Amino acid sequence: MSSRSDRSRGIWPALAAPGVVWLLLFFVAPMYVVLCIVFGRLDPIFRTAVPIWNPVQWDPTQFLYVLSHIVGADGVFGPALLRTAVYVLTASATCLLIAFPVAYYVARLSGRRKGLLLTLLIAPFWISYMMRMFAWVNLLQDDGLVNSVLGFGGLFTPDIDWLTGQPAVVILGLVYGYVPYMILPLYAGLDRLPQPVLEASRDLGADRASSFWRVTLPLARPTIVAAVLLTCLPMLGDYFTSDMLSASPKTAMVGNLINDSVLTPGQTGQAGAFVLLVFLAALIPMLYYIRVTGRRDEVAS
Repeated sequence: MSSRSDRSRGIWPALAAPGVVWLLLFFVAPMYVVLCIVFGRLDPIFRTAVPIWNPVQWDPTQFLYVLSHIVGADGVFGPALLRTAVYVLTASATCLLIAFPVAYYVARLSGRRKGLLLTLLIAPFWISYMMRMFAWVNLLQDDGLVNSVLGFGGLFTPDIDWLTGQPAVVILGLVYGYVPYMILPLYAGLDRLPQPVLEASRDLGADRASSFWRVTLPLARPTIVAAVLLTCLPMLGDYFTSDMLSASPKTAMVGNLINDSVLTPGQTGQAGAFVLLVFLAALIPMLYYIRVTGRRDEVAS
């Protein structure tokens, strides 16, 4: 009996080993390389980053340079970081307002149409993100469909330049691009809610609205947090949406700072510093998600 339990106990580490190796190779190791570049030095002749692999010899000059230029008189990076936070929070909240009703209907109310609706929800993934943004460019350009509709088919010319640094356009582009990434996790979580618990609330006299607010929504909170994380984390590093729908410094996000720093000789360490700041900012909601799921497991046990 003990040998069987020992064998079953050894199965779980073996099953987890591929995932652990994957994380070590494609997350931990690249993050360490980023740290070695951020705290490395700059070749004075070729203006290339020289990583320092020994942490004892790390030089914080480049990282401190970025920090010193976030706030204050030299805060050239601060507006982009603040803008990124505002854009991501606004776009994530808008995605949630759109995605939750859709996911709830498909998971709980769609009936026989669930398969068809799921296919329609997956359809945006068949088209590349770049092509979808190109479609928005065609719609929003000066002679595009949006201005044609606003001008009532050519009766007059609306004086609106959508693609010249409009924050609302960038936020709507983020919402359009990332809302499918929120709908699917929400659907998966809502579809797995225990039906007996939901039916018990109705049997105890709760109406539909009360059952939703007091039973469904609390049960779905970990799913909501996970869906928001899966949406806002890639938004933090997004630079393509702003480039396509604005291409203006007025709407530059931290992803644009990273991209520009990588393409500029001698600023690779600064790009790594921005990556590190994004990672630290993303770590806070991730820790909150772990706390929420931990509480749920404690309640369930």
